[in-house]
Amino acid sequence: MTTFSKKQLPLPPGSLGLPIVGETISYLRDPGRFIEQRQQRYGTIFKTHLLGQKTIVLIGAEASRFLFTNEGQILAMTNPLSFEVLLGAGSIGMKNGISHQNLRKQLSQAFQPRALAGYAFIMEEITRSYLHKWERLGTITWYSELKKYTLDVACKLLVGVDTASDENLEKVYETWGEGLLSVPMRLPGSKFDRAVHAREQLLAKIDQVICQRQQNPALNQDVLGILLQARDEEGNCLSLEEVKDNVLALLVAGHETLTSALTSLCLLLAQHPEVLKAARAEQEQLGFIEPLTQENLKRMTYLEQVLKEVLRLTPPVVRSGSREVIEACEFGGYLIPKGWNVHYQIQETHQDQNVYTKPERFDPQRFAPERAEDKKVFSHIPFGGGIRECLGKEFARLEMKLFAALLIRNYQWELLPEQNLERDLLPFSRPRDGLKVKFCRRSH
Repeated sequence: MTTFSKKQLPLPPGSLGLPIVGETISYLRDPGRFIEQRQQRYGTIFKTHLLGQKTIVLIGAEASRFLFTNEGQILAMTNPLSFEVLLGAGSIGMKNGISHQNLRKQLSQAFQPRALAGYAFIMEEITRSYLHKWERLGTITWYSELKKYTLDVACKLLVGVDTASDENLEKVYETWGEGLLSVPMRLPGSKFDRAVHAREQLLAKIDQVICQRQQNPALNQDVLGILLQARDEEGNCLSLEEVKDNVLALLVAGHETLTSALTSLCLLLAQHPEVLKAARAEQEQLGFIEPLTQENLKRMTYLEQVLKEVLRLTPPVVRSGSREVIEACEFGGYLIPKGWNVHYQIQETHQDQNVYTKPERFDPQRFAPERAEDKKVFSHIPFGGGIRECLGKEFARLEMKLFAALLIRNYQWELLPEQNLERDLLPFSRPRDGLKVKFCRRSH
């Protein structure tokens, strides 16, 4: 990659906004509208100033390819200070270079096919219990219920803890999660200060579980158990600090994003009864084989298309984390200056009319083999890509598919009137009023 001087290439079009704050206020007020307006005005590459950093926004599959293939060379992961403090220095999102590669290899052992096969039974058990609970309730605000469900699955499969019997753990986790995008100033009683205290409580809980595991190593085969036993090629194990920091990182990755994705699935199926009917027809054609093993789930090809389309149309995370430019370079005929940040946009990339036919439509058939509209590399990136592609991608896909299969087989739901279904995009995409529905068992 050739480097460039400011004299040779222009900066991308755009505005840096006001001194110090840049365009941050406009962005946080409505990130979707902010990006849409600037894309219409400047195109798929533009400059701005967000969260204290001069930033270049990149949109599209080619932009994603540029970022994914150059990370670790001319780009490096960077995070807000709040993330660094609350996730911890040992978590994978804070690592770069060789230390990132080595840690990723060790963490990946928890998401190998054999490990996933062991998780499916517990996922199914928890899913059925929540579906029965919602049937009893009759009317639910689904987003908040799905948050409890995904946290239950994550805690059980990550650290072997049952949140249903520990309501305080749920509250502590919520306090910690709310601080991730807060102003990182430890004023007494501030959101960030409360989150730091919550992190300490969560680490104490994980410490307690680790102590039990060390006394009885074969007690649970969950993610924590696998990480405690993981070894790299030279036989080195993770430090206890690395284990704890990464369990916290996996908790947020395996909980918040899945809550968003499942909420979108439930909403889109309610809004598109013809898709729901086709998904049910596939289930009936296959026969209700139980338990829902990975082999059984692989046969649900139309349901797979539905889930891909949910993640395309309403990705849980609308933009990536930041990358710092560590060597000035060029993209699209413009200078990408050293010291600036770059962002790639997931949602806008998924709306590219050059890739997707009528991209605003919910159309699972676009992923049928005869159409395969996502064949362009990096045009479908709900899990990111490159060296930082989501480690738990297959864990998430398993949970989504298992949940969807049990839901559409046995239950029906309808949207309650007079609710706001517009999406709030930060920190994770969700319907503004939480998705209120009437929920009941189907009569076959």
